[in-house]
Amino acid sequence: MQNIYHRVSVRKYSEARVERSKIVQILKAAMAAPSAGNQQPWEFYVVRDREILRQLSEVSPYAGCTAGAGVAIVSCYREDCLMPEYAQIDLSIAMENMWLEADALGLGGVWLGVAPKEDRMKRVEEILHMPEGLRAFAIFPLGYPDEERRQQDRFDAARIHYIEENEF
Repeated sequence: MQNIYHRVSVRKYSEARVERSKIVQILKAAMAAPSAGNQQPWEFYVVRDREILRQLSEVSPYAGCTAGAGVAIVSCYREDCLMPEYAQIDLSIAMENMWLEADALGLGGVWLGVAPKEDRMKRVEEILHMPEGLRAFAIFPLGYPDEERRQQDRFDAARIHYIEENEF
């Protein structure tokens, strides 16, 4: 298996409240998503810096929980990939994988879309000093208290109801 750090840009800002091994586990789940042309043209910024988390929390009305998170993972994709629209679709699948893994680890997480809002994307790119050619996709804060997560989380597994054929 290829080392996750060869495929993902990880920037460490300050001391963690969430162990690095758990972050790597979440990112590995993301990297398991299928990809157009068997290429994954995305990178992830792992943000722990309190001031940067605060700035990210101001990006949209839905990002308020980012300021209190122990860490946030910001996903982005490379503009020069062959089909950026497929990169975005595939990154959506990756974000779902991240959510499921984070939830399984008891860390919770809220997927806060940034794309395709140009002003939000640009603001995230400025805050993180992302190089030219990378586009912000979504913010994924995790590691905050469970009760607060329940109030903020729009993807609640308890709201999924399965109806099986033999139930009728």
